Amino acid sequence: MTAAQVKTTCPYCGVGCGVIAARGADGAVSVKGDPDHPANYGKLCVKGSALAETLSDERRLLYPTIHGVRTTWNRALDAVATGFREALASHGPDSIAVYLSGQLLTEDYYVANKLMKGFLGSANVDTNSRLCMASSVAGHRRAFGADVVPNCYEDLDEADVIVLAGSNAAWCHPILFQRMDAARAKRGTKVITIDPRRTATADSADLHLGIAAGMDAVLFAWLLQEIAARGKVDAAFVAQHTVGSDSALDNARQIAPSLAETAARCGLAPKDVQQFCDWWIDHPKVVTCYSQGINQSAMGTDKVNAILNVHLATGRIGKPGSGPLSLTGQPNAMGGREVGGLANQLAAHMGFSETDVDRVRRFWNAPQMATREGRKAVNLFEAVERGEIRALWILCTNPAVSLPRADAMRAALKRLDFLAVSEASADVDGLLDAAHVVLPAAAWGEKDGTVTNSERRISRQRPFRAPPGEAKPDWWQIAQVARRLGHAEAFAYEKPADIFREHAALSAFENAQQRPFNIGALAQVRDEDYATLAPVQWPVPDESAQGEPRLFAEGGFAHADGKARFVALAQPYLAARTSEAYPFLLNTGRVRDQWHTMTRTGLSTTLAGHIPAPFLDLHPEDAAKLEVADGEFVHVESAHGQAEIRVSVTDAQPRGTAFAPIHWTDATAGRARIGSLVHGFVDPISGQPESKAVPVAIRRVTIAAEGFIVAREHLRLPGWLSHARMSVPGGEAITFASSETPAVLHTYLSNWLKLGASPLMQHNEVVDLHRAASVVDGHLQVLLSVGPKRDEAVLNWAISLLARGQLSPEIRRYILAERAPDAGKSMGRRICACFGVHQEEIEESARKGCSDVEKIGVALKAGTNCGSCRPEIKKILMELRA
Repeated sequence: MTAAQVKTTCPYCGVGCGVIAARGADGAVSVKGDPDHPANYGKLCVKGSALAETLSDERRLLYPTIHGVRTTWNRALDAVATGFREALASHGPDSIAVYLSGQLLTEDYYVANKLMKGFLGSANVDTNSRLCMASSVAGHRRAFGADVVPNCYEDLDEADVIVLAGSNAAWCHPILFQRMDAARAKRGTKVITIDPRRTATADSADLHLGIAAGMDAVLFAWLLQEIAARGKVDAAFVAQHTVGSDSALDNARQIAPSLAETAARCGLAPKDVQQFCDWWIDHPKVVTCYSQGINQSAMGTDKVNAILNVHLATGRIGKPGSGPLSLTGQPNAMGGREVGGLANQLAAHMGFSETDVDRVRRFWNAPQMATREGRKAVNLFEAVERGEIRALWILCTNPAVSLPRADAMRAALKRLDFLAVSEASADVDGLLDAAHVVLPAAAWGEKDGTVTNSERRISRQRPFRAPPGEAKPDWWQIAQVARRLGHAEAFAYEKPADIFREHAALSAFENAQQRPFNIGALAQVRDEDYATLAPVQWPVPDESAQGEPRLFAEGGFAHADGKARFVALAQPYLAARTSEAYPFLLNTGRVRDQWHTMTRTGLSTTLAGHIPAPFLDLHPEDAAKLEVADGEFVHVESAHGQAEIRVSVTDAQPRGTAFAPIHWTDATAGRARIGSLVHGFVDPISGQPESKAVPVAIRRVTIAAEGFIVAREHLRLPGWLSHARMSVPGGEAITFASSETPAVLHTYLSNWLKLGASPLMQHNEVVDLHRAASVVDGHLQVLLSVGPKRDEAVLNWAISLLARGQLSPEIRRYILAERAPDAGKSMGRRICACFGVHQEEIEESARKGCSDVEKIGVALKAGTNCGSCRPEIKKILMELRA
């Protein structure tokens, strides 16, 4: 490592990949995988590989503001303290709340929880991790007695069978999926996917179970019975280390009384259910990975426990190549859980029992210790709606986009007496306008602290650049407010290492090996050792421990008797079913090259080309009934909101259902916020909302005009226009569609963009094509094109003009022409983001004899860097062969 290189951790998913950031002599930052980090051994997915492209300060918040007016940090922090003090004095501790994020560092989380739960007397502290991982947490606590992931990534290398339940790992956890692919090549590992959709992951699987929405627990209940019927229960493990197996088995027989009924309820062929059971039972090394498709459900906790039940029954837990593995969605969802980031937990994995409350009170010397659970995320914001929460502080997340009933949440924020927002990006849709105080926060590359990944591995995030403007770390902001509220001594932290040591000490305080989460060995870590801290898996209770990759193989669960619990399940159900008014079920999720609400990934030109605009997947039969063709637009409406979105017709989508990605907001698109559609039903145990089965109505929208804008500057378009923006070299490109005629829409948009008086304007009445442009000093500033259909090849040519610099007179005369001089043909979707390889190029190489992914890689380099595109290349080749 040179002085210009810094080892840190990727800020995206919960895989927790190690990253090396290097700064060149010109100040430019480059990013590569850390070959020494055990989560990824130098590999990065396409999002991680493009991190350097997201470091622009152009759209960052730089200064504190009060009511939108720039102010000093002292005044802004005083205002936050005053807002909370007044709510406490007038309405009590139940009237205040803090809403956090799995993108915060553990040290940030710890200080926020300590202030609220220990010194302000309120447990109204929750996190957006509630939206993705709460059901897994609840399932772990019911079965194991604590929120513990018992297995590790190395088990993927050693498994004979890997089950991916509700997980599109090829897109959402690509580095782990590559490990699975490597295991298939090396040891013949079989991969089973359980997912209503045929995803990129399912396309690569040995067996895909296209299960009906919400029925995962039924399938695993049948598996539990089959394990018992075939005599494959690990009787010794069950007798010595568990309780409740008989009642769980009786319960499973009620839920899934026969193979035929199980298959019917799950929407599966009986032979496929039987194949699943055969492979799972006959291969002793089985890893069951599960993610959002399991967790984001009105009965997500039961689904998790159904999975844990079969692993407990067979003793396949905490053993090499075998166990349940929760794949976390955010970089520090687990770290936040370790310090009490959920409203129903205290720090160090303690709960609200009288003993735990007293223990934490004494450790913190806390004067106003919260004694009962606070409000979970959805309920917390419903309390904001009702006026019961009066003062709220939101850090590093945007509930106005990501929460269910997002339109109602956006309106509720404006009813607060006081709202503080700590945020890095100025493009936070619908949140900053409601804030009384906005605090500019440090972001990835500027922050210093730790995160914990999906396999319990604590890693360092280290800064390699200075925060822009006056941006400050979140822990510092919280500690400063705490001091203003009279708690200076308890929040006298000078650096993140001070917080980490206290966090580690609390994990070991009066532990006596009763609580699995114990990092007491790090409680006395020196500043210089914290700076160089290597990745380590907890528990590390003392200096002799080196971290534990696996837990519970020999029992030792966290319940008082040391035994795990089998859990009897409720009858599976959907929170809301289809009706005549809402005949489709909407499933929501992610795409390969974007993450959350795109405030970071949306800045990357590399990531923009794979899926540049929001879409709605529909089955061909449903599309035919709606009289809508691939590429046309539909209006989607639920009981809570509406969207307008382009259709993708695919038989990978089950009949009667639709799928849409969550990433686009009003900042990156128009009329495509999917959060506005999602209902507020939650799992009664975990409080996690059901985001995978939302009843909606869909109807065709008549589109009269389509077009594009390429621009050097960031533009705002009217909210009524269906559009999507993407970053391109030299600026941005916006595509749009409207029911207005091309001429009318062009007039409106050219005036909106102040191009109405531009001498560069052309109207071709014959083909109804309208263009307007602005060129300054020979450089294209804006180009607007409106017609009946959008020409993708011309759009790509127009994008290239932004990167060309000064345009020659010959090129300038083509700007308004119907066809560009060198536009060529559309190359289809960009499949390989790393090397800019499009679908048409892959198909052409395949026709010339490149018959597998490796040969495509040799010919085009596609799939040879991050590997995220390999499943799609494989699918393209399969379709060509078919």
